[in-house]
Amino acid sequence: MIAELGQFALILAFVVALFQSVAIFAGLRTGDAVVHGFARMGAIAQFALVLAAFACLTYLFAVADFTALVVADNSHTDKPMLYKLTGVWGNHEGSMLLWGLILTAYTGALAWSAKPVEARLISLTFAVQSLITAAFTAFLLFTSNPFARLWPGPENGQDLNPLLQDPGLASHPPMLYAGYVGFSITFSFAVAALIDGRVDARWARIVRPWALAAWTFLTIGIALGASWAYYELGWGGWWAWDPVENASLMPWLAGTAFIHSLRVMEKRDTLKAWTILLALLTFALSMAGTFLVRSGVLTSVHAFAVDPERGVFILAILIALVGGSLLIYGLRAGLLKPTGVFSAMSRESMLLVNNLVLAAACGLVFFGTFYPLFITTVSDATVTVGAPFYNKTFNPMMGALLVLVPIAGLLAWKRGRLMPVLKDLAPAAIAAVAGGLAAFWIADRSLVAGALGTALAIWIGVGVLIDLGKRFKLGQIDFKASMARAARLPLAIWGMAVAHLGLAVVVFAITGVSAWKQETSAFLMPGQHLDIRHLTITLDSVEQVEGPNYVAERGYLTARRDQQVISNLTAERRFYSIRGMSTTESAIHAHASGDIYVTIGQASPGRGWPVHVYLYPFAVWLWIGSAILGLGGLLSIADRGRRSLVAKPAPVSAPAAAEPAE
Repeated sequence: MIAELGQFALILAFVVALFQSVAIFAGLRTGDAVVHGFARMGAIAQFALVLAAFACLTYLFAVADFTALVVADNSHTDKPMLYKLTGVWGNHEGSMLLWGLILTAYTGALAWSAKPVEARLISLTFAVQSLITAAFTAFLLFTSNPFARLWPGPENGQDLNPLLQDPGLASHPPMLYAGYVGFSITFSFAVAALIDGRVDARWARIVRPWALAAWTFLTIGIALGASWAYYELGWGGWWAWDPVENASLMPWLAGTAFIHSLRVMEKRDTLKAWTILLALLTFALSMAGTFLVRSGVLTSVHAFAVDPERGVFILAILIALVGGSLLIYGLRAGLLKPTGVFSAMSRESMLLVNNLVLAAACGLVFFGTFYPLFITTVSDATVTVGAPFYNKTFNPMMGALLVLVPIAGLLAWKRGRLMPVLKDLAPAAIAAVAGGLAAFWIADRSLVAGALGTALAIWIGVGVLIDLGKRFKLGQIDFKASMARAARLPLAIWGMAVAHLGLAVVVFAITGVSAWKQETSAFLMPGQHLDIRHLTITLDSVEQVEGPNYVAERGYLTARRDQQVISNLTAERRFYSIRGMSTTESAIHAHASGDIYVTIGQASPGRGWPVHVYLYPFAVWLWIGSAILGLGGLLSIADRGRRSLVAKPAPVSAPAAAEPAE
């Protein structure tokens, strides 16, 4: 009965979304004012119905109702309750329902917050957004029904993929989806503005918080996924240029270009056509990522679906939405005339270069992701595009872009002067060169990449501090007055500075983890040890343990430096009998200077257990830097510039003086 209620709610959500979209477009043609009120109510109704469907599916997983096919295929009575609940989206059908829930949640949030926006623009936005909702609920109902029954239901389920039985499943997919789907709002606003024929600085102010919210969620979602891979895969891999990882990187790159372009448009009322195009392409890339993961063309822990029919359906949605929007863009883009002008040496120019490099980098990732799939489709050949390709193309391109970050922040709008900016940044350049040389001397003289990465991180970080200091007039006026200026800075400026500082931290951490990592391995019996750098790792003992739905060998190890205990570590090798799969649970001693990362493998008779030890310098700063990046996004969202969306009342003219009666 619960499954049937969920399916009924989903059908109603599809009907409401489709009717709302059609009614709004029809009502706007006839000028019917009722459609504006209906648009908001319909948006809230869609959210309530999909939420009800999601609650029904959650209940089916919580009570382990194996007459529901998706529960039987992905759950088990012995599974801990946390993984029963997170398992709701640990499969294709449930994950797409979560996609739909977040989509309608955004639409509901738009209905709640859209009062300052012009009625025609917001109604058109609701119409486009509802069309997307109708398409995805249809996809769920016709190809991926999460409420399909299984009669008779089995006594027990097939359990969830062991790699997904992790707390990371609770946070990573929802955050990532919130990023992907958040760009649907900016997409809908862009299509609405093209239809309405009004794209200006005010439109950019309306859209910017939505773009920042989606970008922030996507940033955090990618970082959570990298963290999950780091501790779960058993070798510290946080990024491997896997197609599924690239699927999230592409909209992130396009979204990063988009939020910078929005800033230019908001400030200078220019780059209109380019900004609208970025809004369309960013969501298109989100959709392309969904197609990649859900079409069955990939084999991955993320790729739940293997049914080509689903891939064709998503491809049809992708073609219809993106093709239709690009057609409208082609017809209307010529009307988007910029009003602001700027010189070749200005902040606008630097941000335009930023956009072009990010777009080119996104194109590289797109090529590296889809080219092997294309070759495999049209021939029997197998082509692999991996880290060497990106190290030679993507990394230098991004390195050059990062050099421009402090320069762009200090250049003036409209017309700037480069030499004074370079003079201001001289301390940053000196610090970067000194830091790079120190890294080259101390860490490893054979690794130029480590020195370059360190120098780049210092250049960005010190450059951002110099930028802030100039805005405070630090050292130029009284200290209290500087702090008062700091307190009055818009949150958008703070958000930009914090995000760029987070970027510097991430660059430094990537340098440390990639350039200076060390590893070793050996078969050990209890009491034996291995050495790596200045550390001694001893395997103290191994015991058999039994979990709720697995058995494991648990190794207890001790890390020492100069006979002093640094850390006690516990690593496991688990076996899930229902799925017949093994997983590696790493032991990590996290420290600001680097992680000690240990795993144990399957025992070999007479030789002991294979113990792998990795040293990842500054790994923890990957997650700290990512959190700082996300904090920058949150600060920018909270900027008071949002208040300017409220229409100001017209000034009251002074009453005319009464004329004396004749």
